[in-house]
Amino acid sequence: MKRRTILAAFGGIFLASTLAGVPVYAADQTPLSIVEQYLAAWNAHDAAKAASYFDEKVSYYDASVGKPTVGKAEAKAAVIDNFMAAAPDLKWVMRGDPIVSGNKVSFEWTFTGNNSGAWADGTAATNKPFSLDGASVFVIENNAIKQQSDYYDALGFYKQLGLM
Repeated sequence: MKRRTILAAFGGIFLASTLAGVPVYAADQTPLSIVEQYLAAWNAHDAAKAASYFDEKVSYYDASVGKPTVGKAEAKAAVIDNFMAAAPDLKWVMRGDPIVSGNKVSFEWTFTGNNSGAWADGTAATNKPFSLDGASVFVIENNAIKQQSDYYDALGFYKQLGLM
């Protein structure tokens, strides 16, 4: 009987979380596992799921922009939706072993895709492939991404797209 009660409770939590667009976290969730699941959501091209890992007041810093985007909805629209629309075949791969220190996770990555969609700023698709290397730093609090900072060669990225 206890087993059915536990299964029913877990099922209810899972259903409520799914309906609310919030990921279900196991009690043993680590900062690294949260970041890995976030990358998996990007690679599955699931913008809503990727954004569900953000804290409501996430600060998303893109070094090429120079100022952070603050807020879950704002970061989803400005970053996740923007990249997924502009490069629907995108792939974001962690390179090497990440560095984990307390609630911080850092790693180098390669981001690839074909710019077959328009960018949010109105820049038309170039239909050119790109591959860029960079690094990210994440701060995880209460099983959510509180801060993400991305560093990459924006000039090289724009040149690959034929925008410079």
